[in-house]
Amino acid sequence: MSCILLNRRNFLQISASAGALMLTPQLAFAQDAPVKGGRLVVAGDSEPANLNPAIVASNGVFFVASKVIEPLAEQSYEGKDGLSPRLATSWEGSADGLSVTFKLREGVTWHDGKPFTSADVAFSALEVWKKLQNLGRVVFKNLAAVDTPDEHTAIFRFLEPTPFQLIRNALPVVTSVIPKHVYEGTDIAKNPANQKLVGTGPFKFGEYKPGEYFLLKRNDAYWEKNEPLLDEIVYQFLPDRAAAGNALEAEEIQLAAFSAVPLADLGRISKSSGLKVYANGYEGLTYQLIVEINHRRKELADVKVRQAIAHAIDHDFVVKTIFLGFAKSSTGPVPAYDQTFYEPGTATYAFDPAKAEALLDEAGYKRGSDGNRFKLKLLPAPFFNETKQFGDYLRQALGKIGIDAVVVSNDTPAHLKAVYTDHDFDITVATPVYRSDPAISTTILFESGLPSGVPFSNQYGYANAEIDKLIKSAASELDGAKRADLYKELQKKVADDLPLINVAEFSFITVARDTVRNVSDNPRWAVSNWSNVWLAK
Repeated sequence: MSCILLNRRNFLQISASAGALMLTPQLAFAQDAPVKGGRLVVAGDSEPANLNPAIVASNGVFFVASKVIEPLAEQSYEGKDGLSPRLATSWEGSADGLSVTFKLREGVTWHDGKPFTSADVAFSALEVWKKLQNLGRVVFKNLAAVDTPDEHTAIFRFLEPTPFQLIRNALPVVTSVIPKHVYEGTDIAKNPANQKLVGTGPFKFGEYKPGEYFLLKRNDAYWEKNEPLLDEIVYQFLPDRAAAGNALEAEEIQLAAFSAVPLADLGRISKSSGLKVYANGYEGLTYQLIVEINHRRKELADVKVRQAIAHAIDHDFVVKTIFLGFAKSSTGPVPAYDQTFYEPGTATYAFDPAKAEALLDEAGYKRGSDGNRFKLKLLPAPFFNETKQFGDYLRQALGKIGIDAVVVSNDTPAHLKAVYTDHDFDITVATPVYRSDPAISTTILFESGLPSGVPFSNQYGYANAEIDKLIKSAASELDGAKRADLYKELQKKVADDLPLINVAEFSFITVARDTVRNVSDNPRWAVSNWSNVWLAK
């Protein structure tokens, strides 16, 4: 993992607009002695209907919930294998790939005072990660049992060989542990604790006021000595992205993550007194801008039509104009910086509107008297300014080749339901996250047969037996080199068949008052627990 992180840093340095900003690493600060107390006010990103990261493993959920509910391990710049222990203190895989043994942290209590034990891990793994979680359904689909020989040991047993590399890479993302005593015997998906979280983390859930804020409060019984340092964290919902920069300058908030300050404003913001801009802290969160395609639609089931759409997109324009250089063009589902799994020899689709028109003609979709070939319903994801801007761009690009794309805008819950449950779309702009291993969050975009309602997964009716076979083979391949080769073959096949279209890879910026300390000190900082964050007086 360490080599991947290094390459990710290089990607950030290369893709940032040269000379435009002073991007400040945390080490540039003079490190005063940490101070306890204070309220950190953060720009709220969204209001997830379900805040339980054990069910919905997404960064919109993690941004809030990671301070309350903890995983077995977190990514680290320094730790062994790029991981630091959280609820697990060690992990070891068997040679045959059929088991993984976790030693769990002692002296940990839930926020309601009950002790944390191996029974909580077993329940979370078998009843939630394996059955309900969008990503865990893939990672733990072969999990058969979790033995608990004592309160601080959990042994995961698999029906088929499961690469330890995969489990290790997945720990920060798919292993959020929830309390068995709160969820057992209930409808887990509808339990009120999915909103009023009960965890082991440094902060307790305090209050949620719709349209206004989430409030988290210090957990005085936290297992890490002398932490947390903050008294409270408030996620203040802002009406639009431009408001974040103004609120920071007015000192109404102290931190804005996930590029809540629009990229176009960063040049000015970076020169404002008392503000710092960070490009690091997102190395474990590579976002990908993709176009998801509903293969149930007759026209879109034709690969020539999908190829035409790919040729209509000007990647260079998207990177330079929409992302202002804070991105790079994609060639496929695995980012180029991942030297372990990336396949450079995939088919690519250069910007060529004339070729796009010819492909549509060949497919039998001629322009009508109004100049249009057919109409599509386009749903841009509402997550970021850039996805909305790309949606507008895509509408125009498709219009130039005779496809009338009608934009339908929804808020986050309505968008997720329309796309991943109701399948009420033709094409949609999406932003999946690459998480250091294709099996964690990439193959789920192509594997067929997934139940409806699973966010950020193949809900577009795409099925390819060869691709399903590759995914299954790689899932049980213990040899690292052979496993990588299987994923490289997968990349070639999806590039040829285009179940979806990869457009760009991008990262984020954090802007904070210079009184906020220990910002961006791990590769998933925005979605980590912030137990060591403090406010200088």
